[in-house]
Amino acid sequence: MPIATYERLTVLDNSFLITESKTNHMHVAGTATYEVGSLRNATGGVDVQRIRAYVESRLHLIPRYRQVLAYTPLEGHPVWVDDQHFNIEYHVRHTSLPRPGDAEQLKALSGRVMSQQLDRSKPLWEMWVVEGLDGGEHFAIISKIHHCMVDGMSSVDLLAVLLTPMPTDHVDPPVRWVPRPMPSWWEMMSAETARRIQAPFGAVAGFRGVLADIRDPRSDIRTMWRAARGMLRSSLRTVSDTPLNKPIGPHRRFDWLAMDLNEVKAVRKRLGGSLNDVVLTTVTGAVQRFLEGRRVHVDFLDFRVMAPVSVRSAEEKGTLGNRVSAWIIDLPLAERDPKQRLAKISATTARLKETKQALGAELLSRAAEWTPSTLLSLASSMMTRALPFNLVVTNVPGPQIPLYLLGAKMLDNYGQVPLTDYLGLGIVLFSYAGKLCWGFNADWDLLPDLRDFVSAVEDSFAELQRAAGLPVSTTANGAERSARVGTAPAHA
Repeated sequence: MPIATYERLTVLDNSFLITESKTNHMHVAGTATYEVGSLRNATGGVDVQRIRAYVESRLHLIPRYRQVLAYTPLEGHPVWVDDQHFNIEYHVRHTSLPRPGDAEQLKALSGRVMSQQLDRSKPLWEMWVVEGLDGGEHFAIISKIHHCMVDGMSSVDLLAVLLTPMPTDHVDPPVRWVPRPMPSWWEMMSAETARRIQAPFGAVAGFRGVLADIRDPRSDIRTMWRAARGMLRSSLRTVSDTPLNKPIGPHRRFDWLAMDLNEVKAVRKRLGGSLNDVVLTTVTGAVQRFLEGRRVHVDFLDFRVMAPVSVRSAEEKGTLGNRVSAWIIDLPLAERDPKQRLAKISATTARLKETKQALGAELLSRAAEWTPSTLLSLASSMMTRALPFNLVVTNVPGPQIPLYLLGAKMLDNYGQVPLTDYLGLGIVLFSYAGKLCWGFNADWDLLPDLRDFVSAVEDSFAELQRAAGLPVSTTANGAERSARVGTAPAHA
């Protein structure tokens, strides 16, 4: 049998392709700012050709970035094959902000870039180098990667491919790359037929092993099985209808907020819980304030957050593909005492850790590997119209030392999570070099007042600081709001 020169997408990766539509853009993205440093060229701009050469010199470490989608015969399952016509200039793009080159303009550009889907005939990533920020002293990189390629957790590991802990001007020559030949229809048909023949035997053996493990009270599989049953029960619950949960359009608003990570840690030290518990408590207070500002009575709302959790093992660190599961957490919007809000959320997350709910969701996604793509497509379409949560909040730990793109120091990095039908807002947190960077991705029409939500996050955290007996930061109490720019339209 010929050796297959392709890799099948997992069911989770495939689900991100199926979920995508004209309004659901399934790419993860981010906007990072840099000091120009030694990347300043002779005309005072940014040396984009040097950045392109550097990216190309590192692509051998991330081979998926030079692969495109193809589809197997009959079943039509997506697979990765090498791109026969890869062009680095298509993927590393160059643009500039008009004067004055401020944050408002960068947010508007980021929103427009996020609003455009990736071309599926090419490798599913783009990197926009944006010069002219702050009068040319800084530049930005807006990056987009399709969710089917890489999850938010492992994409942080990929920062190590381009970023270094020390500035450098050295660019290695690119490693010679020869794409594998595109598999023929017959080669894919033969490989898929062999896979289908072997699959039932492996499934039976695996199922027998799972049954044996389930019977063993000491087995982790037994715990995962119980967690999967609990996950199924919680997924069948409906959530309350809110202004955040309406059909979305194709346009996006993007906004951000930076907090001092030490101030967040100080609240955790005084009041207890984990760093993520403090984040979720801050979000709870913000949602409460924002919805009440929209004249929504929150006391009886069933409002739930989906918090992605990495289930990537140490052996899988740095590999491509999605190894993310999820917690689904009820937010205590009716609780007015910030200390009690934190205590309730800490109790919930402790229970989820103990019951290993995230591993239960991972077990369910493995079971879906046996589901044909047509049935998976139907299930995915139904799921997006009856989401068992109102909001996505993902907290990604990053490096706590400054990193450099060649000689340019990265100052911050604000992430973007995809939105789907009836999910009008998503929040990404990325901790980096003493900062907690909040990225807010929102539907343009549903949240014209996105800046009000960002302000509500600041106010909610200030409330936690006061409850902890800590001084309120100038960012958190809103004293600097008038100096900061607001949200600009994604389609301006």
